[in-house]
Amino acid sequence: METKENSSTAEEAPTKHRGWKAMPYIIGNEAFEKLGSIGTGSNLLVYLTSVFHMQSVSATTLINFFHGTSNFAPVFGAFLSDTYFGRYVTLGFASISSLVGMFILTLTAAVPSLHPPQCGEGQACVAHTRWQLAVLLTSFAFQIIGAGGIRPCNLAFGADQFDPRTESGKKGIASFFNWYYFTLAFAILVSSTAIIYIQSDVSWAWGLAIPTMLMLLSCVFFFAGTRIYVVVKPEGSPFTSIAQVLVAAFRKRRLRLPDDPKQTLFDPPHSGVLNCRLGYTDQFRFLDKASIVTPRDNIKPNGAAETPWRLCTLQQVEQLKCLLRIIPVWSANIIFNVAHAQMGSYMVLQALQSDRRLGKSHFEIPAASFTIFSMLSISLWVPLYDRVLVPWLRRCTGREGGITLLQRMGTGLVLSIVGMVMFGLVEEERRRIALRRPTIGTANGGGAVSAMSGLWLIPPQVVLGVAEAFNAIGQVEFYYKQFPENMRSLAGALFFCNMAVSSYVSGFMVTIVHRTTGGKGRESWLAEDLNKGKLDYFYFLIAAMGVVNLAYFLACASWYRYKALDTDTDTDHEVELEAIVTKFPA
Repeated sequence: METKENSSTAEEAPTKHRGWKAMPYIIGNEAFEKLGSIGTGSNLLVYLTSVFHMQSVSATTLINFFHGTSNFAPVFGAFLSDTYFGRYVTLGFASISSLVGMFILTLTAAVPSLHPPQCGEGQACVAHTRWQLAVLLTSFAFQIIGAGGIRPCNLAFGADQFDPRTESGKKGIASFFNWYYFTLAFAILVSSTAIIYIQSDVSWAWGLAIPTMLMLLSCVFFFAGTRIYVVVKPEGSPFTSIAQVLVAAFRKRRLRLPDDPKQTLFDPPHSGVLNCRLGYTDQFRFLDKASIVTPRDNIKPNGAAETPWRLCTLQQVEQLKCLLRIIPVWSANIIFNVAHAQMGSYMVLQALQSDRRLGKSHFEIPAASFTIFSMLSISLWVPLYDRVLVPWLRRCTGREGGITLLQRMGTGLVLSIVGMVMFGLVEEERRRIALRRPTIGTANGGGAVSAMSGLWLIPPQVVLGVAEAFNAIGQVEFYYKQFPENMRSLAGALFFCNMAVSSYVSGFMVTIVHRTTGGKGRESWLAEDLNKGKLDYFYFLIAAMGVVNLAYFLACASWYRYKALDTDTDTDHEVELEAIVTKFPA
């Protein structure tokens, strides 16, 4: 009865999508949130080594754990959003949590008792205390909670503001995605230049306070638009449906599959508003047993199964198949993100021990600011790819996107291997010059600064930036198109979950390589002083892993089948979000 009343109300007063009228608040929230979070995290390695006096290996491991957990938390955020709270509440709570975390981190720099004293000349640096480390980790914990709510919901919440049933709404969603990536690029550019410069050359307290104030502005923008937002109701977690299919298939594992599954399996008329009807696929056929009707299965008058843990619809089975087909492709992109994780860690240490001066001036490019060149290459390549290369490829292949999403991701994997080889060659030359020519100073870790210009780090950065434009953006689009509509928040979380696993793998590799290549009087490949180590070998190791991973990806890509609908025969579909929505009263 309640459902009928809600339906009737929706018919009498249809939801009014404000579209671009809501965008100043959402894009403002996005821009300032990215400026705050990226401005805080982009120079974190230098902060831990120079202010908290951590060893580079310990700091890198901690940062990998922090980034990994921040990227894994969206899985839980997506679950809570889809099941209980909805995207609006989840985003609001997560934004406040991020603000608190950044404020605490700012205190660790501004309050002398919350960080170790500055190192004196000729004296050993004082290590941080347990209390200081506890406050630092508390700030990380609040930021992880914030990332868990913001990352899986921000894209979907912005798309919710447009009516996907209209042509203008569909164009608005596509434009919003472009604005999203623009704000991301803009935030990285500002964070990698102005904010890092303030942190490194002016004051860590001010350098962390500015991102905190920007995060406060993000919260203000978000809540200011509350009265006009369209808010999608949570319709329950897809994890429950997944569990039901697995349990039902296990219970009926001894049954024989029918010869004509499309005609004999339990497939009642599709009544869902959120999901479009999926076509039948013959992969993972053992899951079809969950939809076999037996004498013990009772069907309600409305056509639903009386016990969904014994009998599932064919649509539930196909939704799980979509997820299972995506997982191998998802796993094949982990090594790609391992390569990119080095740009925020060992690439920064490379820059610290390179000549970062511009010409004969006394200005030095901050080490962490070198990541700007990767982002610049993305910003320049994306419009070139979209406006020039895609139309040409479209004429050659006849495909709407020029190439398939899997081909786009594969191109990024190849370029990432090339980029890591280039980084290794640059490091080999940097160390050779440092050992054979007079050095120009000493870095924070005590290692001599090579006379080789740090500008040689730019070419491999550009290659990895173009690789990211192909692979990372291709991943986001792939998950958005290939996941069932009720799993869109999970799709957003899966991309960050990939980055999380990559951070853990990267941290694990750093620890293993450091322990196995050092000891017994030998310097580790990842020595504190890079001139005494073999960082180039570490880069070549990642490149070799990338080659093996590329072969695995090609196997997964050849096996993968794009999601198909009953009414579609094309292999590459984009299903726009259709949802039951409500909005806050004006």
